[in-house]
Amino acid sequence: MYKTIIIEDEQRIREALSIMLEMTAPNSIQIIGYAESASEAVKLIDRLKPDLVFMDIMLTDGTGFDVLKQITFNSFHLIFTTAYEQHAINAFKYSAIDYLLKPIDPEELKTAVERITLLEEKVLEKQQLNELQQNLTRTPDRIILPTQEAMYVVKLDQIIRCETSGSYTTFFLTDGRKIMVSKPLKNYEDLLEPPMFFRVHQSHLINVNSIVSYSREGMVQMIDKSAVPISRGKKEHFFKLMKDEI
Repeated sequence: MYKTIIIEDEQRIREALSIMLEMTAPNSIQIIGYAESASEAVKLIDRLKPDLVFMDIMLTDGTGFDVLKQITFNSFHLIFTTAYEQHAINAFKYSAIDYLLKPIDPEELKTAVERITLLEEKVLEKQQLNELQQNLTRTPDRIILPTQEAMYVVKLDQIIRCETSGSYTTFFLTDGRKIMVSKPLKNYEDLLEPPMFFRVHQSHLINVNSIVSYSREGMVQMIDKSAVPISRGKKEHFFKLMKDEI
């Protein structure tokens, strides 16, 4: 059972989330406390030492970030709840931090709870939180790539291409590094979008700015000397994109 705290300043949302957790995860979630302010949240987390925290970003006397800066106990899974618009949602994705969008969908909640059971590490890296705070106030130009060894902060223009194999994706960078993450390419396709990036094939997504040449037969030469195929269904869109970029 995951000892769980809900930090939310709206009573109806606290109650709704509690009911949904009881319905979707009755055998894995035990709610042990509630808080509606940052000051209450800090005291509650340090006293009860939860396994899982659902936390709204905007609270009555501060933010979720204020809570995370003040707590002494931080060995727990964290899922932010937010009503932010799409730009801010992308900030969470770029920072590799879990979130639920209000109003919370029961199926998405169930998936989020199931996802944490697969994670060993409970502590969010400060780097992730710093990136999230910055990304909430700007157009993200960096992405966090979580691996078993470390959290890598990568500038978007450092990415030459991405190649997927099953549920894993390898990022090939301009400095020669290869970073493999345990997520399929689909997870990153919505973040690495045209005109800078283009998915030329089911297994390949490329940085258009890293193209050296391309052929009408359907091959793209990249600056790392790799040759990437363009699938038949992507050719017309790709050639149009390249024409528009010239």
